[in-house]
Amino acid sequence: MLGTITAGCGLIASRVRACGVAEEHPLARPLRMVQQSLAEVKKRPGYECQFEKYEIVDNSVIQQKLKVKLRHEPFSVYLRFEEPRAGREVIYVNGRNNNSLLIHEPGVLSLIGTLRRAPDHPDVRRENRYPITQLGLARLVENLIRQWKLESNYGETEVKYYRDAKMGKTTCNVIESSHPQPRRQFPFKLTRVWIDPKSKIVVRIQQYAFPQNASNPPPLVEDYQYSAIRWTSELADLDFDVDNPTYNF
Repeated sequence: MLGTITAGCGLIASRVRACGVAEEHPLARPLRMVQQSLAEVKKRPGYECQFEKYEIVDNSVIQQKLKVKLRHEPFSVYLRFEEPRAGREVIYVNGRNNNSLLIHEPGVLSLIGTLRRAPDHPDVRRENRYPITQLGLARLVENLIRQWKLESNYGETEVKYYRDAKMGKTTCNVIESSHPQPRRQFPFKLTRVWIDPKSKIVVRIQQYAFPQNASNPPPLVEDYQYSAIRWTSELADLDFDVDNPTYNF
């Protein structure tokens, strides 16, 4: 799931100059690229996809593989877990069900019936760094844009570009931004953004923290990967309803 950037990729590096020579910030071009990605995603009413995540939550490693249905308006999500807790289903629709998650657990736990949990409920937060309202390609890139806009107000930024990086069987272009040392304005040591060269859409983001010991490599704390994306305008209310006959609620 974690993947690596393959050797032999094309590479260009740029830095903010220490002297006062005016030049475009290294993050200016990456910002334009991911803003284009966001515009492309927002053109589509919804999609189905495979979603894989790796997160550090309260010093615990959380790894999940899910099938996702997502509609932009109103913001609606259906999740079906594959690994772990295969068969768990989750529905969230903004403005409905008291803005609660509707959860069906597999196996014996299914006898409990449909569970209702707030997006920030402790049971939910134990498995997620972010609430479900931050799920999806659009939210992923919006958060990245906010991060990079803040970082572009400062120096100490290096950007590298890699071509032909492998994400499973898919070939992507990768933007990598990094900072030499911890600063209040830098939430992460290193950020990798994977872009599908055909659609120009961001399909994966990895975030690495500053290591406690500068001699150690930065630890991966977030990895969000979207694949097998199928854009569709056919998602309806029934796709986000516990009464859908194809669901197990």
